[in-house]
Amino acid sequence: MCDYSLHNVTSRPAKVGDQLVSTRFPNSITGGFASVDDPHVAVCLLPGTELAFEENVAHERSYGLIFPRSEVVISGDRVARFRQVNLDQPHAHHDALEFPDGQIVLVTILREGQRATVIQMPAKPQEEARGTEPEDVRVEQRTRWSLGV
Repeated sequence: MCDYSLHNVTSRPAKVGDQLVSTRFPNSITGGFASVDDPHVAVCLLPGTELAFEENVAHERSYGLIFPRSEVVISGDRVARFRQVNLDQPHAHHDALEFPDGQIVLVTILREGQRATVIQMPAKPQEEARGTEPEDVRVEQRTRWSLGV
């Protein structure tokens, strides 16, 4: 998915093997991922998409309005799974990465210029996948089940 603030940016869906870079887009208040080959097109990830980064992931940690400075935090991980958070808040950032240790980081606070590869897309829901089987496979399965095999 692409965060709500990227709706005015040209985008395309991610695919396995895509080489991505974390970036900021013109005319947008948020960051996201773009293809290394086409940095002006947002690459939208589905929840469950897995990424492998070239280096440990770095992001900003802000101290809020009282202390308007930030520091760079470097995680100890190079792999992450894309997910969405704060879905009950329509004007909040939703795109996030979840790391193996359970830490969740919003995509919009990633340091720019970090490279990652899409290593796995999420599995299709069973209902969607069920309708794509050839007819003879579905018939064979019904026959096996009805025979108790």
